[in-house]
Amino acid sequence: MLLRMSTLLLKTLREEPADAEAPSHRLLLRAGYIRRAAPGGYTWLPLGKLVLDRVTAVVREEMTAAGGQEVSFPALLPREPYDVSGRWTEYGDDIFTLQDRRGADHLLAPTHEEMFTLLVQDLTSSYRDFPLVLFQIQTKFRDEARPRGGLLRGREFLMKDAYSFDLTDAGLAEAYQRMREAYQRVFERLGLEHTIVSAVSGAMGGSASEEFLATSEVGEDTFVGCAACSYAANTEAVTTPVSVTGTSDLSLEVHDTPDTPTIASLVDHANAHRLRGRADWTAADTLKNVVVTVHHPGREPELLAIGVPGDREVDMKRLNAALAPATATLFDDFAARPDLVKGYIGPQGLKVRYLADPRVADGTAWLTGANEPGRHATGVVAGRDFTPDGTIEAAEVRAGDPCPRCADGTLTIRRGIEIGHIFQLGRRYTDAFKLDVLAADGKPVRPTMGSYGIGLSRAVAAIAEQHHDGRGLVWPRSMAPADVHVVAAGKDGQVDAALTLGATLSRAGLRVLVDDRANISAGVKFTDAELIGIPQAVVVGRRLTDGYGELRDRRTGERRELPLVDIAGVITARLG
Repeated sequence: MLLRMSTLLLKTLREEPADAEAPSHRLLLRAGYIRRAAPGGYTWLPLGKLVLDRVTAVVREEMTAAGGQEVSFPALLPREPYDVSGRWTEYGDDIFTLQDRRGADHLLAPTHEEMFTLLVQDLTSSYRDFPLVLFQIQTKFRDEARPRGGLLRGREFLMKDAYSFDLTDAGLAEAYQRMREAYQRVFERLGLEHTIVSAVSGAMGGSASEEFLATSEVGEDTFVGCAACSYAANTEAVTTPVSVTGTSDLSLEVHDTPDTPTIASLVDHANAHRLRGRADWTAADTLKNVVVTVHHPGREPELLAIGVPGDREVDMKRLNAALAPATATLFDDFAARPDLVKGYIGPQGLKVRYLADPRVADGTAWLTGANEPGRHATGVVAGRDFTPDGTIEAAEVRAGDPCPRCADGTLTIRRGIEIGHIFQLGRRYTDAFKLDVLAADGKPVRPTMGSYGIGLSRAVAAIAEQHHDGRGLVWPRSMAPADVHVVAAGKDGQVDAALTLGATLSRAGLRVLVDDRANISAGVKFTDAELIGIPQAVVVGRRLTDGYGELRDRRTGERRELPLVDIAGVITARLG
């Protein structure tokens, strides 16, 4: 392959795009890989499409090697299958819905579990047809409220989704492990540093669930790790190890606490007035009660109160993960509910459903609201003065928290980009569609499913996030749009020589980009070469008359002058 920049649809940008925050977004725009087409939607330009195709090829190869068979579904789907699964309402505003000219409802598919299940139902009938793994590579759509980060969080994106069908739970476990190993190979080949973390299933359903996160400070996913036992989990999936056994026999006392609607003001007041004879109150001694409105798909909203220790905030991502497929928003219409006294809510006597953090164990005593303006209560004991309707993992997770898995470890917190997610779905969808086949004994058996997704366009952005420097992109060789960037530094036959060298390198099996542009200074060409980020560059310049060119390594910055006749062999050996 040989590409000439003089004819390539490519425009690099000197200035930083004003609306681009993530490094990958800025650099992919500046280097001419993508172009914004609409909010959350991007056009892949020739260089970008080459990178996307290389990512796609790696994923396709590994899925096929793991036993997958490729199919392709429409992106525009009818409503009925999603009504059967319940996801038409579960997805809510996250999906694009529309009607055709006959008034029939359709959606632009965010995922295809329903369609894969229906296909298997249509084409299989016996245990002889199983196990089965199907996959597709297709554009997906989600109506993101705030698309941002370029390819990291868009409304339209390319995704590989695969589904395994097995007749036993043991078969599902084997398929899941096989896909897990295939994903590890994929991300190693893509040059992505990643961590596998325990996750929650959310609207996908199912039991076991793991995310593959590419380490990045711009990632929207927060995950924890424990050095003592290698535990890793998305913060939404972290559980609270509680060893507290409450034994308090304090009596409940109500105190006047004017102008103390916040935890900080309450603690200051409690210490200043020595409530219960103490001057050592901390936020951890208080019980914060947050009221939210829970929006259930297809049902009326309900009010819910969440109790967490006062030194922690309610993490809305964790809360929504715990409530999925329902979602929660903070309640603010306190005028309509005078029984909910803003800033002074306590769990005793609440007239709404109440879920508490696991640390709010029976027998623990708290300083909390008295459900009266300007008043709080001490000695409010869980299990005696109030009984939660259940527990919920909604409090923020912090660095230094104890590890849920081991006794000695503490958690560290990092950020990452979700590049893959695998689920053991079980029989949610085969139950919904009553998919049964005949077992070897002639009796019906219901298959169980796994689901395995990789965001291909997001993976391109993740690679760019991990492989760049202050001058531009630094692609891994396996993902670069070309192996070699040949730069003709000036005139006097250098362009012709660069094109001749490029043809020689191409015949040697290398993918080549030649900067043969006229009337462009050498400095601009060198700047563009670093911005575009191809692993190896060859400068055809001042030593052309001696038969020499300069070989530059984009990653290490190493520069060597070599005879042009030797460069093909050197680059081929270097790239392996």
